[in-house]
Amino acid sequence: MAERRQESDALGMVDLPAEALWGSQTQRAVENFRISGATMPREFIIALARIKQAAAHVHKNSGELQRDVALAIVAAAREVVDGKHDNQFPVDVFQTGSGTSSNMNVNEVIARRASQLLCAELNEPLHVHPNDHVNRGQSSNDVVPSAAQVAAAVAIHEQLIPALRTLRDALEAKAVEFDGVVKVARTHLMDAVPIRLGQEFRGYVGQIDAALQRLQRAMTDLCELPLGGTAVGTGLNASDDLAGDVCIFLYEELRLPFREAKNHFAAQASADVFVQASAALRGAALAMGKIANDIRLMASGPRCGLGELKLAAHQPGSSIMPGKVNPVMCEMVVQVACQVVGCDAAIAAGATGGVGSILELSLAWPMIAFNALTQIKVLANAADAFAGKCVATIDADAKRCAAMLEQSLAMVTALTPDIGYDRAAEIAHEAYDSGKTIREVCKDKAILDEDRLEALLEPRRQTGQ
Repeated sequence: MAERRQESDALGMVDLPAEALWGSQTQRAVENFRISGATMPREFIIALARIKQAAAHVHKNSGELQRDVALAIVAAAREVVDGKHDNQFPVDVFQTGSGTSSNMNVNEVIARRASQLLCAELNEPLHVHPNDHVNRGQSSNDVVPSAAQVAAAVAIHEQLIPALRTLRDALEAKAVEFDGVVKVARTHLMDAVPIRLGQEFRGYVGQIDAALQRLQRAMTDLCELPLGGTAVGTGLNASDDLAGDVCIFLYEELRLPFREAKNHFAAQASADVFVQASAALRGAALAMGKIANDIRLMASGPRCGLGELKLAAHQPGSSIMPGKVNPVMCEMVVQVACQVVGCDAAIAAGATGGVGSILELSLAWPMIAFNALTQIKVLANAADAFAGKCVATIDADAKRCAAMLEQSLAMVTALTPDIGYDRAAEIAHEAYDSGKTIREVCKDKAILDEDRLEALLEPRRQTGQ
């Protein structure tokens, strides 16, 4: 049987693993919240540890903490940031809505490890107190949303934006490569006027560009931190300079524009910043999903579908149909888009008054942080995989595109300035009923001078610049 130790808190004695760096409050949370088996994302724990590290620096410089205690906290927090204690954060995502359990988990781990660094044995009284020292000048109510925002801003900046830029560049390369391929456009899934395949891909580039712009704005908004508001936004027990100095430290570490919230009451009583960030993440997901759906539709076949695109084969597609290959990377992106939309709905519910945000505090911070970081992670991974394993390897079937274009009844649209809408419609119906092309019907009936007809029906001319 594993060795145990006992600790006491305001509610009494608690048994916990002897080797654990966490303490009584974490252990109570572990026992109370056996809900999902999912713990807080590592990015959130790192962000929380960075704030503790920064606060200890500030308190050392101001004299609010003894130098040796502050330096021990800084060193212990750095170990958490570096991933040396990843197994010490067992609290379930679904816990107290303020995230107090996770905040105390980090406080307790840092306090015990800092005490060890000050030469204390594991079972000796702590030299560094989790509340008085590690949590000094903070409340779960301001530090947890601040950590969530730091984690999300860093993840968007370091993971998602680079991945989307990779995808954007892959789409741009294909837009250039496919500019000479003219094909049938489709609206309502029905044949429409000609379009260049490169133009379609240029549209996809525009979607990703817009998504990147929205994410940049969201990242900047996430950098305005509630830190310094403590319990309800009034800043009780925090020095006036704490939040600003911590933001300077975070900027120097991460090179993102962290700053103190202009209105602490709004910052702590709502999760509006995550509603907006999640909307930007949802927009990116839906853009990627639309692009993936278009690509798999244009690649449908290989003989009985549209067959305009050819995708690389990555794995067998069927357990019963030999030789079948499916557009698996596109399907992955569509599923990721669905997951991101689901996470967005959870975040919106958590930020809604009466569900998550009530009076002076939003009460769904762990769930909001978990879902936002999930959105960012799966989107970044999906964008990287989609760019490298699908978009970069797409080929166009120019001959098939040209053949289907010639069969399109929408080609008659180019004739309407010369012959009028009603006459053009008659020709389209006749072509459909007879199985002929627009060109063949027009030649049979000598609708226009042959040179004029050929000029109007030239596909590339119909696609603009």
